[in-house]
Amino acid sequence: MTGGSARLARGHVDAGYEGVRDAFLQVVGSQPLPCGQQLAVYRDGRRVVDLWAGQGVRADTLTGVFSVSKGAAHLVVALLVQDGVLELDRPVASYWPEFGQAGKSAITLRQLLSHQAGVVGVEEQFTIDELADDSLLAARLAAQAPYWEPGTAFGYHGLVIAALTGEVVRSATGRTLRDWWERRVRRPHGLDFYLGLPEPLEARYLPVQPAPPEPGPAGDAPEPGKLLAIAFSTRHMPDLSVFPNFRRTRALGQGSAGGVASARGAAGAYAAVVSGLDGTPPLLTPDTMAEFARPHSAGLDLVGEVESGFALGFQTFDGRYPPLGPDAFGHAGAAGALAFASPAHGLAYAYVRSRFSVQGAADQENGLLIEKVMEAVTETTGDRTGVKADGVTGDGVKESRVG
Repeated sequence: MTGGSARLARGHVDAGYEGVRDAFLQVVGSQPLPCGQQLAVYRDGRRVVDLWAGQGVRADTLTGVFSVSKGAAHLVVALLVQDGVLELDRPVASYWPEFGQAGKSAITLRQLLSHQAGVVGVEEQFTIDELADDSLLAARLAAQAPYWEPGTAFGYHGLVIAALTGEVVRSATGRTLRDWWERRVRRPHGLDFYLGLPEPLEARYLPVQPAPPEPGPAGDAPEPGKLLAIAFSTRHMPDLSVFPNFRRTRALGQGSAGGVASARGAAGAYAAVVSGLDGTPPLLTPDTMAEFARPHSAGLDLVGEVESGFALGFQTFDGRYPPLGPDAFGHAGAAGALAFASPAHGLAYAYVRSRFSVQGAADQENGLLIEKVMEAVTETTGDRTGVKADGVTGDGVKESRVG
């Protein structure tokens, strides 16, 4: 499906969102190798964009969404903070005493959520089987000394953050993070966003593919920095794309990078949070959303050795995608997936892809799609009649061909 071969994008867009459909077609047509892609956008709790492309891909196809999973994990934490069950400025060890070892007794939940704890992994690195199991990770990390003085710097706890926050949830409530996700978010709204994929749904899973080879002469990959190697266990998993393709990862529902979703499911979760779905009230109050979206860590990420920024369990996006504004919160995933909410615009967005992108390409794809979404939001403010584009109504299918 390259070169002059025709590619199909299917789905529907509401009137006023035709530019988003055109941008999606542009993105689909730019792929150097076959790639499954989905885009879903909700406005005020109603789905206004629903598009998908790729051989064998349907609207309900599921794939690994990597760190988009962190959004699910920390929506649960936000709900429990809102309920008064968890307190952001209380020490983690007051909920989970074992965590207080090795100089970690004063680390607060707020510092942990904003990637300031310094507990990014272990020196010997985790195997893939170990990484799939959040309870095992939490037990091992409880005795780990921080790699920097907590609260003085930050670094991406890429594969372990939800194991740590999930153990806080389990210790405080007696229920796992996955249980809370099912009870409070996924099951009540019928969302295809799983922290633990049930066996009967395996037939809908589309394996993640590695990135296409970079153009130009092949060279040796640079050695990862020490903290990056520890955080991503590069000794045991040199190619992150394989992680969700192990049934163990999908079954256990590893909260940092093991989630499985469709774009409909990921966007629907943020719609439930910011606007409500099917007549239900929003899951989070404006005050809770503002607190969890507020920047807490910004500057040089000690793990990735790049400029970065985090809110509480979520990424900040105003620098990365300026049209969104400062209140947007969500999380991107390693293969190029992205899901977020923008409370100011009543907006929930998810883009999912089944192949790792060439470096930087997914940011460009999301940048283009977000630009067109925001143009449509501006143009349709006050006119949300729900008329489908090009005469397609309901869940009807619209096929668009790109060369």
